[in-house]
Amino acid sequence: MGIVTALQSKKYMTAEAIAAHFSTSVRTVYRDLRAMGEIGVPIGFEAGKGYFITDGYFLPPVSLTMEEANALALLEPLVTRFSDRSTRQHFGTALSKIKMVLGHLQRKNFEQIQAGTAHFIPEQYVHMLPDTGYLSAIQNAIVGKNILRIEYENNNGEHSTREVEPIGLTFYSLNWHLIAWCHLRNDYRDFRTSRIQHLAATMMPFRKTDHMTLEEYLKIMEETLVRETT
Repeated sequence: MGIVTALQSKKYMTAEAIAAHFSTSVRTVYRDLRAMGEIGVPIGFEAGKGYFITDGYFLPPVSLTMEEANALALLEPLVTRFSDRSTRQHFGTALSKIKMVLGHLQRKNFEQIQAGTAHFIPEQYVHMLPDTGYLSAIQNAIVGKNILRIEYENNNGEHSTREVEPIGLTFYSLNWHLIAWCHLRNDYRDFRTSRIQHLAATMMPFRKTDHMTLEEYLKIMEETLVRETT
């Protein structure tokens, strides 16, 4: 079940990656993959990429351990405070679905943890966490590789309309930041989502085909910060 969950969370995984994830040997992974195939789990393999689960296969609902349920309850106030309107609703419905598969005692304990966990932000810091409603639309554009059209306000209060190709979202300095290729500047830019005045999904595919990954961008940003502070 753990391997199935891991494979469903990624497009491909090599046997070596699975072995490292579960701290076991590659030989054990091959044996487990063979056993999974024998019980009907539709596992495929693509040379140079790894193993994958055929689209459309899902595990039946399973009960959570107490620690897993507690971890979700602990995250709820963080999602409430640090996400936005577009994601809070989805997180709430996801928690409701999870609670449906919990046993009576598990559900009671889960709700007790929820009641005893809350976020607190002093009033003088609330303005630093402006609420937006664009995170879900940005996530969809990242997955679909679709261009977004945004109206953006910079540090000087100047407005501009841009077409951007989003490669990722990252959270720092108490704000979500959209990392995207900007066609206006012909370069990657860091857009603070709280400064996006309007956002529209164009459904147009990316025009740039060789994007760097979010991890690569953040590594460059980190190296730049190190140079500037030394």
